[in-house]
Amino acid sequence: MLVAFSVAPSGSGDSLAEAVADAVRVVRESGLPHRTDSMFTTVEGEWDEVMDVVRRATEAVGRHGDRVSLVLKADVRPGRTGEMQGKVDRLEAALARTDPDRG
Repeated sequence: MLVAFSVAPSGSGDSLAEAVADAVRVVRESGLPHRTDSMFTTVEGEWDEVMDVVRRATEAVGRHGDRVSLVLKADVRPGRTGEMQGKVDRLEAALARTDPDRG
């Protein structure tokens, strides 16, 4: 399963960098495949392990404020692995087939 999530504290001032860093640290220490971009962190694994990482990342952010906002999107496909890159690879292949400038 893939889970893309964004978590941020409320009521903690303007800068979210330290709180987000604490959440990303939880993800990185989990050992699960992951990718962080400017809006979301995506984690790949089994339901229980991914949800545990999201819970712990949310708790880490919660230490920075009185309230936490969590946005989560999941792609649940039992038995599939490597989908974080696989989905991108399939998209690029489709674009290459339909875009004359891509070779």
